[in-house]
Amino acid sequence: MSRILLLSFVGLLVCFPFSCSLQEQGKELQTPLHPNSCNETCGNLHVPFPFYVNSSCESISPAFHLSCINSTTLLLRIGSVSYTVLEFFSDGVLVDFPGSSSCRQYNDLNSFGRSFAGKNNFGVSVDNVVGLYDCEDSSLCKADCETIDLPGCDGRGGGSLACCYPLSDHTIWHVGDGFSVFSQFGCRGVSSWAVLRGSTWGKRGVKLEWALPRNSSKQVCARNANMANATAIQGGVRCVCQNGYVGDGFADGTGCLQACIKDGKEAYGSDCYIKRHDQRKFVIIAGIIGPVLIVASLVALFYLLKRPTKPGMFDTEQAYYQNISIPKACKIRLFSLHELEEATKGFEESQKLMHANNGTIFAGVLRDGSHIAVHKLQCEKKDLIQVLSQIEVLSSTVHRNMARILGCCIESGNTLVVYEFPCNGTLEEHLHQSKGQQLRLDWYRRLTIAAETASILAFLHYDNSPPIFHHNLKSACIFLDDDYSVKIAGFGLINSNVYYDSQLHKNYEGFGICKNDVYDMGVLLLEIISGSNRLDLPTSALQQIRAGKFEEIFDPFLCYHEQPHYRQEQMQIIADLATRCLLFGVDVRLGMVDVVRELVHLTKESLDGGITKGPALEETFSNSSLLQMISMSPDSMSVP
Repeated sequence: MSRILLLSFVGLLVCFPFSCSLQEQGKELQTPLHPNSCNETCGNLHVPFPFYVNSSCESISPAFHLSCINSTTLLLRIGSVSYTVLEFFSDGVLVDFPGSSSCRQYNDLNSFGRSFAGKNNFGVSVDNVVGLYDCEDSSLCKADCETIDLPGCDGRGGGSLACCYPLSDHTIWHVGDGFSVFSQFGCRGVSSWAVLRGSTWGKRGVKLEWALPRNSSKQVCARNANMANATAIQGGVRCVCQNGYVGDGFADGTGCLQACIKDGKEAYGSDCYIKRHDQRKFVIIAGIIGPVLIVASLVALFYLLKRPTKPGMFDTEQAYYQNISIPKACKIRLFSLHELEEATKGFEESQKLMHANNGTIFAGVLRDGSHIAVHKLQCEKKDLIQVLSQIEVLSSTVHRNMARILGCCIESGNTLVVYEFPCNGTLEEHLHQSKGQQLRLDWYRRLTIAAETASILAFLHYDNSPPIFHHNLKSACIFLDDDYSVKIAGFGLINSNVYYDSQLHKNYEGFGICKNDVYDMGVLLLEIISGSNRLDLPTSALQQIRAGKFEEIFDPFLCYHEQPHYRQEQMQIIADLATRCLLFGVDVRLGMVDVVRELVHLTKESLDGGITKGPALEETFSNSSLLQMISMSPDSMSVP
């Protein structure tokens, strides 16, 4: 009887959503979102918010005031120096060196020195790659950035770069520094290019990141925008639109326009709303369709009540009486199979991110433009209740390095879990350049990714009761956002990751349940340092260590022999740590918290430029007891 009342009520409501939604959309149309009303230009440059030329234009700080000279040249004044503006970015502005009236091979190191003014609003961006000239110490030169196309006279016709250094390296130059820091290495001149993330070419000039001081940025963000921290400006923030919206994020600027797919094309703002002249047509259609749907729903109800239940069909009432329901497990959204098939192009092979024993992960894009990853599980009926229980637990677990579960789908014998999917792809794609990534991962990024991965696993193991285990750790399960920060996904939900039985939880350490994650972490570390995902990688790595040829493990792109001594030591320690995970993770003699401790220490050491050494890592790879043990019993050593 309750089902009949429920469906009847739903049927009656069908008449009303059309008129209600039209009323809401009418309100939106009364206050449309407009771009910056000033719409200023100078030469070929359009001046975006918060920059402005005319003082009557809306802005948020006089620091962003520009001067347009002869209607062709934009100048940004910072302190007592004026910089020619070459280009605008969403997070910064590209400027020329002051006083650079013609093509010069290099510029004064003090042009953007330590005393660079305006640091509350502007800072030298880490997206810059600099060319250094006449340096007495060449240890700061980085060969990996020489593959970037750096146009302009600085690297063409008359001379090549004497020393190439990307500011994102962090070994010599640190956030907040200017170019004068290179004077201590005997460098006498500098030139600069802005290289955007994921690109292999640069634009001549100095990219300055801009931001607002946090204490002066209240109520400046538009609706549907969040406040994000700046990278190069301490305590600086900017407004960034939420997913599904585009714009500059500021209330007085463009704001955040809704993004949608309309007629198979991308549309924004008012184009996403129903036009006023179409509203009457929808009201008429709603008046006709509503009663028809009421009758159809009643007919369908009687048909469903009389139809016998098919064997193997999932019983939602059974799940309810066991305190698990599909809507409860999928707190955010319950997707339809058709919706996910459309997003993944029918689970096409080209959309596949990973295949494992317990299922396959596909990339997809929803109709609203959101990027998702769909984990299609191989799930039997007897496992379904447990899977839903684990989805419920994972949905309520929040961590910045854990991909958010958007929902699930239980339909037609399919069990699917939907994760958020950052647009920067997976770690596997970046390590193996499988989808044409332009930017290879340098050592610092690889080390940071390894540390973040181990940290989230340790959090799941030790900060949750009962503990949560991944049991499916692969580089394809590690998603990367725009800043190359880790978002872990693809949990092995059918391998008893989350334990509800108190006896199992009590004895999990003695039973060795967490061995899979530690062992898999060792395999992942080998893949990160070698750039290879061969199936025989653990075995071949141990064989190379026995033969004393550990340097053959490392990815040729990392140029092991050309690295500074302290970085070679770091790479050796990671190889050592990976081997210990393979050998000692099986019997729980090495826990994930131990792995995290070493990786975090190495990451901090990399930021310090190899100056700080901790007692936990004083034993190097060359004289470690592990290497001695492998050398003494090479025949008895095997990989589990």
